This record gives sequence, C-alpha cells and structure tokens, in this order.
Amino acid sequence: MTTTVTTTPDLPSRLVNGILAIKPLANLAKHQARQMMIKRAEKIGVFWTKEVEKLQARDWVTDLAQVQNSQLTYPDYYITSFHAYEKGNLSWQAAFEVESAAHAVHAKIWQDTEAQGDEKLRQSYHNIVASCISQPPKDILDLGCSVGMSTFALQAVYPQAKITGLDLSPYFLAVANYRAEQRQAKINWVHGAAESTGLPDRSFDLVSIFLMCHELPQSATRKIFAEAKRVLRPGGHLAIMDMNPKSEIYKKMPTYILTLLKSTEPYLDEYFSLDIEKALVEAGFHTPNITSNSPRHRTVIAQVSG
Repeated sequence: MTTTVTTTPDLPSRLVNGILAIKPLANLAKHQARQMMIKRAEKIGVFWTKEVEKLQARDWVTDLAQVQNSQLTYPDYYITSFHAYEKGNLSWQAAFEVESAAHAVHAKIWQDTEAQGDEKLRQSYHNIVASCISQPPKDILDLGCSVGMSTFALQAVYPQAKITGLDLSPYFLAVANYRAEQRQAKINWVHGAAESTGLPDRSFDLVSIFLMCHELPQSATRKIFAEAKRVLRPGGHLAIMDMNPKSEIYKKMPTYILTLLKSTEPYLDEYFSLDIEKALVEAGFHTPNITSNSPRHRTVIAQVSG
C-alpha cells in the first residue's frame, strides 16, 4: 500500500519559513525563544541558571566514555540546529539545559500547574498507556530518551521492568547516566539511532516514544515505526506522546509565536502533515488508539498482532 503525504506548508507557514531562511532573522528568533524560556523557568521557581552551573562544574570525561559509541554515524537530519542550539542535541549546553527547558515549556499547559506541568503531562501519558495495556510490560525500550526524564518516569510506573533508554546524543546519555547513579537506578543506556537500534528482534513488550516525533522528518519517523515493530514481541505496544497537530491552540497560534517555535523545530511542518495513523498501519501495527492527553498533546497507542 502506498500513501501520498502532503508536506507543502500553507501560506502563513511559508511566510514564516521565508523569515527563518534569512540567517540574521533566524538567529534573532532563536535568541528570543531561548531567553523567553529561561525567564519563564526562573519565574516559576525552576532555577535554570544555577542548575546549569552545577552541571558545568563536573568533569564529564568518564560519564561520556561510559555511554558513547565512537563508531556511530549520525543521520543527516540530526546534524542540524535544534532548540536554539547551533549544534543541536550534540552539545553539552543542550544536555545541561534540557531538564529546566522541559519544566519551562510545560509550565503553561494547564493554568494552575506551573512548575508541576511537566510531571502532570508525563502522568497523563502514563495513565493512558496503563489503560491500554492489560499486562505490565517486562521489557521496555525508551526511544529518544534524552537525559532520562522519560525513562525514569517509565521506571516509576513499572518498577519491576527491565528498561533500556536509547538516544543519538552521547551528551544527553552522559547526563542520563549521572542522574541514574544519583537515583541508584539500573537502566541500560544505548547510544544509537532509533531507526536502527541494533537490538534483538522481539525483545520488548513496550516501546515508548516521548516528545521525539516532532523532531523528525517523515522518512525517519517511518523507519523508526518499522524498527519498533521489529523489536516488539507479538502483542506488544508502541506508545507515542507528542504535540497534537489537531489542537486548536496550534491552529490559533499567532504568527510571531509560531515563528519562534519553528525557529527551534526544523521538522515541524513535516510532523504536522504526517498521517500518523496510516504510517503506523503501513509499518505493520493495528489501527492505533489516539487520545488527547493535554490541551496541546496526544497519546498514540499501537499494538503488534499477537
């Protein structure tokens, strides 16, 4: 079965992309987006600056050596600017700031949560996952695990499970490993690509993807879905939590804010135009269950034939 997916942005999106194609304007937008996040974090009691300074003071040589696969070749789509960082996720700065950034970005999802917004978002996701899975998973793979926030959340919900966290950034994984040591948590960290994990066939009951798909071109997303199908056991589940393209918030978002958002998310147009249901069915999953879990996010649950 073949599917034609339209990736051409609408007129407002093309205007925004035209602005971002002018490097000085793009750099200004990235700077403004970053400053906005830092101010928001500090205002709600997330001490972004102090936390980064604490992490910068450590010697990370050993941590990096423990997780890094020096033979890994990075896919082209990953070697680009993400989240206002020129080197994207392949930098210490990004790794040191991602936890504070998550709290800042998720603070305004609900009106009354602020610093607890991130925790509430994760809990809303896990509530849906638990309601769709009849048996607690024994082996879990967290794809695009970043610095481990999503991985530790999975471990809290499924404390008896063996959990693997995989990410392309060795800097993120070094911080994740450090956080695991602080928590005395046993996690298997893998430095690798989600579309080619190198992990055995049929070795997991649950594959979780938390806030990663919007950072991917459609071609990579489809390969990752196929890889998730390969590593899942019969009857296993793929769970995805990400931005909801059908949210009224994004439809009504002012052009200025949209410009700031797109300046930090280079593949957002491709994500918003992806028919995720068709992509999952084409990868070999049953028709997925799609549920709104916040005013801006959705949870997608797809099962492998059992």
